[in-house]
Amino acid sequence: MLRTWLTDRFDLALPLISAPMGGAADGRFAAEVSRYGALGMVAAGTRATAEHIQKETADLAANQEAWGVGLLAWVVDRKPELIEVVESLAPPLVSVSYGSYESYVSRLHDVGSTVTTQINSLDEAREAAAAGVDFLVARGGEGGGHGPNQMATLPLLQELLDNVDLPVVAAGGVGTARGLAAVLAAGAAGALVGTAFLACNEIAWPDQSKKRVVSAGDGDTIYTRSFDVGMGLEWPVGGRALANDYTDRWHNREDELADSESPPEGDEAPVWAGQAVSLVTELRTVSAVLAEFRRAEDLLRSWSR
Repeated sequence: MLRTWLTDRFDLALPLISAPMGGAADGRFAAEVSRYGALGMVAAGTRATAEHIQKETADLAANQEAWGVGLLAWVVDRKPELIEVVESLAPPLVSVSYGSYESYVSRLHDVGSTVTTQINSLDEAREAAAAGVDFLVARGGEGGGHGPNQMATLPLLQELLDNVDLPVVAAGGVGTARGLAAVLAAGAAGALVGTAFLACNEIAWPDQSKKRVVSAGDGDTIYTRSFDVGMGLEWPVGGRALANDYTDRWHNREDELADSESPPEGDEAPVWAGQAVSLVTELRTVSAVLAEFRRAEDLLRSWSR
């Protein structure tokens, strides 16, 4: 069995965390990830309420497997009840990212939670270390959903491992066992994975969105702010999603879009996905996806020979 800082910290069979994907990573999905030996996270996104978090984590909190909650600092600033309910739940892992998260770290430590944040530069990593987080999520710009697009995963990972004295989990572009093996070989403690799960039966997404993921190929994603501007969301960073007619029309025209009141609807709604989406070729179960990632151990063993 693969053993790293991450597996030892949370007693995992696989050094992998499922990304807290807003609108997709609910309690049912996270429970399946944790059930099969990784660490499942519940998303507390832009529309989260304290009641929603309580409901989605009820079964997770009752089981023995490790699990977590992903918070957005800029949302928590406006909805302090979110951090309060997470404190009451004391998840084994809490991710707090994007915004002024520093004041929340000690509060979460006080209830026994391990705390991480997603970063995209060495400066951000040093700030996170100073804030007291337990490990870093090095999120490259090729990752799906929201985050900076400054650095790709591999150069960022190398820079952090050489310069910051904290465990690092790689995120962005890790779509198969080969990707997991690669970041482990570089020295990462594990990977945070989102896109590989997007066509899973257990994901809380409509079937049409899953089919779009399966049919996507190389180069079919775009890093953009157009969806957020069109929906009136005040994200401090852009995001990567499948390109569609909406992004064809509005990408790099966000100033005009803000005045047009033209939100994406129907087939033009965002499907947040990373560049590893071309590796997702069929509908699968969470257990099947994690079985694929477990091949990383065999790959590392074969490469060492």
